[in-house]
Amino acid sequence: MVNTKIYKSVYILAEELLEANNRHNQEAFDALYIDLQTICTDNENTDKDHPVQWETLADFTEELDEALVIYQKALEKAIKINSKDFMSSIAFSMAVLQVELGQIEAAVVNLQNAKISSNKIEDKALKNEIHDLLVELTAE
Repeated sequence: MVNTKIYKSVYILAEELLEANNRHNQEAFDALYIDLQTICTDNENTDKDHPVQWETLADFTEELDEALVIYQKALEKAIKINSKDFMSSIAFSMAVLQVELGQIEAAVVNLQNAKISSNKIEDKALKNEIHDLLVELTAE
């Protein structure tokens, strides 16, 4: 279970990061990103460590290769706590980036894993996105 205080601070930072991005305010974005990164590293390997903070950090990481590394860390933490919701959403996000980077085989593997994890979740929209992208990538 994620610490409520941490979840709220991550959620607020995500909203502020989106706003800074929408306003093309790189200076504010960079400062907020560092705040989020600090939450992640301060809580890493403590009882406050949770995939939500790492997934959020990866979502706002501009370098795709770097984002993939952070998503991988988030995925490992999701697997550790057996959170099917996070396992599904993180693997899907990784696959989307991998498609963008031309790493189709890796994307398919992540989508197959996301599909398995998503059997146990309620988010129908995510299930459909996973299914549709997997079909698109594996269609002959």
